[in-house]
Amino acid sequence: MEQATKVRAKKTVLVVDDDASVRQVLEDVLSDNYHIVPAHDGESALTAIQQHQPQLILLDLMMPGMHGMELLRAVRQQDAQVPVVVLTGSTSYQTAVEAMKLGASDYLGKPFEVPALLLVIERVLANQVLYNEVRYHREAAQRRKDNLRMIGNSPAMLEVFQRIQQVANTPSTVLVTGESGTGKELVARALHLQSDRAEQPFIAINCAAIPDNLIEAELFGHEKGAFTSAHGKRVGHFELADNGTLFLDELGDLSLATQAKILRVLQEREFVRVGGNRTISVDVRLIAATNKNLEEAIKAGTFREDLYYRLNVFPIHLRPLRERREDILPITEHFLSLKASGQAPKRISREAADLLEAYHWPGNIRELENVVEQLMILARGEVLTAEILPSHIRQQQPVVRASEEVITGSLSFDKAVSEFEREIILRALSETGFVQTRAAALLGITRRILKYKMDQLNIPSRPSYTGANLS
Repeated sequence: MEQATKVRAKKTVLVVDDDASVRQVLEDVLSDNYHIVPAHDGESALTAIQQHQPQLILLDLMMPGMHGMELLRAVRQQDAQVPVVVLTGSTSYQTAVEAMKLGASDYLGKPFEVPALLLVIERVLANQVLYNEVRYHREAAQRRKDNLRMIGNSPAMLEVFQRIQQVANTPSTVLVTGESGTGKELVARALHLQSDRAEQPFIAINCAAIPDNLIEAELFGHEKGAFTSAHGKRVGHFELADNGTLFLDELGDLSLATQAKILRVLQEREFVRVGGNRTISVDVRLIAATNKNLEEAIKAGTFREDLYYRLNVFPIHLRPLRERREDILPITEHFLSLKASGQAPKRISREAADLLEAYHWPGNIRELENVVEQLMILARGEVLTAEILPSHIRQQQPVVRASEEVITGSLSFDKAVSEFEREIILRALSETGFVQTRAAALLGITRRILKYKMDQLNIPSRPSYTGANLS
């Protein structure tokens, strides 16, 4: 079982040569590191490509029957991406030029030195990995392009759209701030797509999702042997994003040491891979995002002030969804349309719409998208009704009723505000076990303000089981 796993983990190399002794020598030399598939002529090589899907082809040009050049043309028709290294005894430069024009990745004359062959194979495969990664990110960005429309008619979002237009087609670094789930990556992608780098890579990395001991290698890459698990060279995100855009999400979670290295890249436009000694120059437009208050982090000594000023060249702030409630229904309808799978989008009942608009959305747009997906699963007709909304959203009915009573004049505005404040504070206290410090953090206010509000609204410091229903 272990041996089978080991074979599957190796890259497959197709060796095409009519000389059995050459095939055997190549298999002996390469089999420790690669899974070798031999082929003695062009026809068997084409069959082997379909069956084994090799990551590399070593191709002899001088073969009876289907000539190597003819086979190279057929390979390019069958698999346009697989790299081909041409091996031949011909010393004609014209032969090499013709092979390269047909799509060969490299050219090696016979007889060849084994170290030279190994070096060529390693370089070609490394380039193919880089090509595949860049192609993946480009295709993923293109697939998502139509789904990346930022929705909103609120003054706050109109300001965001204006700032995107102002800075998109410049090389300036942008710092996007806002709570989790407000759409910071959408802003970054919009900046990229509206810039003159739109056809180049957009590379995104969530700094908070990568352990501190690995983040440097992810950002800058590493050389073979740089550390215990570095079995080969790896290209980092800065290098992948060359000539394009690099989006560093949750940048506030990076260590001070990594912050210093990012600062150097911003200043010098160059870096060194982990374990390397060669300076690599890049042209990268950096967009950073965080849900943390970086000015507070600077005071706490967890974020570099010089890096902050390098990043904060052009700030864009995304307000939470609860502060732009007029955007809730347009965003909901956008998600309903995206998830309709070619069918007519479902509609929202008036009661359900009122509840969605009244809810405070702590998870912002990401939470709203999840709720819409739940509704699509639970819906039994063309109209999404209030009954299928999650219970914590249905429990917002008192707020909706209060707003209607204010409009009709049966409840004063001050009384409605007090009732809402009381309800939301009680909910926060309930969810945090009446730990006031945690409840204040949940509400985004200080403990002193929370205690003042509790005294003002006559909210007890301990849970009262005879008071409001907190379920």
